[in-house]
Formats: sequence, C-alpha cells, structure tokens
Amino acid sequence: MQTSDGKGIDSNPNSVNATNDARHASNVGDPLTQSQAEFWYLIECQGCKELAHSLKMIHDLALYHSDIPFDMAEKSALFDVKLLWEGLEQMGAKA
Repeated sequence: MQTSDGKGIDSNPNSVNATNDARHASNVGDPLTQSQAEFWYLIECQGCKELAHSLKMIHDLALYHSDIPFDMAEKSALFDVKLLWEGLEQMGAKA
C-alpha cells in the first residue's frame, strides 16, 4: 500500500511503531496470556464504541485544536491512534 507521496506504509523511518503491518502480529491460534486476557476484558467492559469515540476525540483535539507543531514521530503516533479507533469501531459494529 502506498501513501499519497508514493512511499509505502513501511517507509517511515521515524515511525513510533517499528512494525506497521499485521504480518508481525501474533498467531491468532495462540492462546492469550493472562495480561492479554485482562486487557481484552477491560476493553469489553469499557465498550469498543466508547473507546473508539474517546480515541477519535483525543486524535482530533491534538490535530485540530492544538498549536503545537508535529514532526514525523508525532504524526506517526496520531496515525497509530487512528488505526486503533478505526479497529475498535469495526469491532463495535460486529458486536
């Protein structure tokens, strides 16, 4: 996948996240660790739609209501937040 400037998603050397795609994700068939299970329990208790809304609000406040200049690391972090809220929205829609 390419970005608007023609570079691939993995071409950002300043990325906050060293791995930008799902190929590096853990095997879906592996059982969850205790800490992973507790994390998913907290997400389910809070609600995917509610968490997605909160993450979107934080993203928008930082991006649109802030006078702080962003460099590549901050832009990458905001993109990571966007990926999280979109994923949570999708999970909430399927629930």
